[in-house]
Amino acid sequence: MSLLDTRVPAVLLRTDRNPFHHGTLGAVRSLGRAGVEVHVVADAAPSPVHASRYVRRMHPPPLPGASPEEVLGVLRRVAERVARPAVLVPLDDASAIAVGRMRDDLAPSYLLPEMPGALAERVADKAELAAVCASAGVPHPETLVPDSAAQVADHVRQLGLPLVAKWSRPWLLPTGSGLRSTVLVHSVQQACELYLRSEEAGSRLLLQAYLPPGRDRDWFFHGYADRSGTVRAGGPGRKQLAWPRAAGLTAVGCWTLNAQVQELAERLTGELGYRGIFDLDFRRCGTTGRYHLLDFNPRPGAQFRLFTDGAGLDVVRALHLDLTGRPLPDGAPAIGRAFVVENYAPLAALRAAPGGRELAWHAPDDRAPGRAMWALWCRHVSQRLRERLGPPPAAPTPRLIPRAASPSLTDNEKASS
Repeated sequence: MSLLDTRVPAVLLRTDRNPFHHGTLGAVRSLGRAGVEVHVVADAAPSPVHASRYVRRMHPPPLPGASPEEVLGVLRRVAERVARPAVLVPLDDASAIAVGRMRDDLAPSYLLPEMPGALAERVADKAELAAVCASAGVPHPETLVPDSAAQVADHVRQLGLPLVAKWSRPWLLPTGSGLRSTVLVHSVQQACELYLRSEEAGSRLLLQAYLPPGRDRDWFFHGYADRSGTVRAGGPGRKQLAWPRAAGLTAVGCWTLNAQVQELAERLTGELGYRGIFDLDFRRCGTTGRYHLLDFNPRPGAQFRLFTDGAGLDVVRALHLDLTGRPLPDGAPAIGRAFVVENYAPLAALRAAPGGRELAWHAPDDRAPGRAMWALWCRHVSQRLRERLGPPPAAPTPRLIPRAASPSLTDNEKASS
């Protein structure tokens, strides 16, 4: 018999178009294996997720850059098809923020944690996070927000090089702009060039003191704050391998006891009155030994399935249980358990795992997504190699304009001629 109330379906929402988002598949499998009917609102065409046997139905997602009102419209159409109240699980920051803003409008079609609507947006904003940490007494790298190009140079001198540049609201970055949410900056010129693209990025540029990576310095904490504010499920994990190296997502992680990280996570969510699933990233300073919070994600982290305890509880199941009024079982933490993303760390997926291991894509009871991922990944890698090794694109042929027509050209035509 399932611990979860299988009469209540789940709707997973993701507006991010990343086809390799393994956290979506993790949520599908976690709830589907428990007998819950799972609906996915995400871009299905290029993603292996749609191949999972645990997906009841895929639904068209909001368009990139959709407003909260447009997200609300999509979710209302999905609710009509599901035809009964469902637990809603946002899987990226943009979705979590939109759902937070529209929480009252989504009821009673969806079950959601009781939390102030602006809180998800506040903690996801990298500029706001510095102030949040200061008020809660949680260490955070020194962060400065320049308001002019001249001030960029002053801040760079104050922080020193290299430093980290971040966009305060990375979910607003336009697709195809080439802008990355986080960049390691090595010169004043590089920092100024980023600042000049602030309008294009859609949010403020932050300059942050750089904490060098190193052995056992990168940590994360996944948890679920229940209706009383108690942190349940999840735990602290150590990032053993990142992709890209030293600055990217967790390719290999291990459930590792860390009382300091646990205490910081519980203190911060308690001070904020946070409710729901959260994912925190920490880096330990090699000089002081203090753990600094780098990111607060108000939704499940992609590797949340690492923290599956002896009772089969993870943060997504904890959310479903709590919102449907069911008790959360107390399971023993699986210390030493590993999580491996095969396409980023194929060799780690082949090594022995004495503490147990979960792979992001391959599962004996759900093989199709793993096969689909490798086919898609091979095409992705081949395309990237062709782009790097192929000849540079030919320069466009100049467009000739008749001399007599030149006085009436528009500004756009002048710029392109």
